Amino acid sequence: MPEVVATTPGLYPLPDWAKDDLADLKGHQRSDLIRGDEGGEIAAAYDRAREEVLQTQQSAGLDRIVEGQLRWDDMLAHPLAVHDNVDTRGIVRYYDNNNFYREPVIAGELTPDGDVATELDAAAETVQGGLQAVLPGPYSLADLATDEHYGDDAALLDGVAEFLAGETDAFPDIETLYLLEPSLVAEPPENGAEERASEAIDAVASAVDADVVVHTYWGALEEKVHAYLLDADIDAVGYDLVSDHEQTLYNVNEYGTKDDVSLGLVDGQNTLVETPAEIRERIEWFLGETTNDFGTVYATPNTELFYLPVNKFESKLESLAEAATEEVTA
Repeated sequence: MPEVVATTPGLYPLPDWAKDDLADLKGHQRSDLIRGDEGGEIAAAYDRAREEVLQTQQSAGLDRIVEGQLRWDDMLAHPLAVHDNVDTRGIVRYYDNNNFYREPVIAGELTPDGDVATELDAAAETVQGGLQAVLPGPYSLADLATDEHYGDDAALLDGVAEFLAGETDAFPDIETLYLLEPSLVAEPPENGAEERASEAIDAVASAVDADVVVHTYWGALEEKVHAYLLDADIDAVGYDLVSDHEQTLYNVNEYGTKDDVSLGLVDGQNTLVETPAEIRERIEWFLGETTNDFGTVYATPNTELFYLPVNKFESKLESLAEAATEEVTA
């Protein structure tokens, strides 16, 4: 039977007190969003909020603990939005929902700056084991950006992959890295770019000494994209069973997958809280419908979690953790 590991793809909602305090400290305009150089009371508020969400995860009993990405005003675009060689311009819709991020316009070389590593270092002081890093995948990060430096899509993707790989050099010890790749589903590569996307992911995964999960969501991967993704030297692919379980199942049974798997079992955008029994049933359904002998099943929400009210977010963490403690029978 596979080991079931309860985890999340991060990007948590701010605690309610932090929303109020930070709104007063930072201001309410686009120009007041995080730029990477905050200090004083703003930094102290984020530090306190990070400690709170770390404790929430550990109290819930999650097997992997993330930093929470509470500073990420621009969601997945954050590592670019705070970079010295990136200009932030107009507001852009974040995929097909009612959230927005500042358009990151790359004006110079993306050299590593250690922003994400600093957050992980702070988390590592509290988390004694099971620390998990979260990064945007290179394909999605390039997809969200505007390029005024690299010159073409292939060079941009290579530059973003090199940047993310360089960021991992400064990471503390981690057990798992989740690379979030919703654009592989929402804006899939085509006309030969599928192989380049896989190679970019491989470049980041190869740079870190940890298990690497490429987590996809908001639907199922196109068949060709899925097939090429499996060429990357990663440990698991994350599948969104909430949005499209039938095509996902077809992809796995037709093309195979990795020895481990990440299953998006909990709806990260719906306040209805799944019970541990419902989550276990979804795991057992997937295992019963596939022929793979998985070593590890990562049980996770399908999307990032900042969409949820804090009380619903906390309840979903508790359900996931409880579901992972039960023996899977399929």
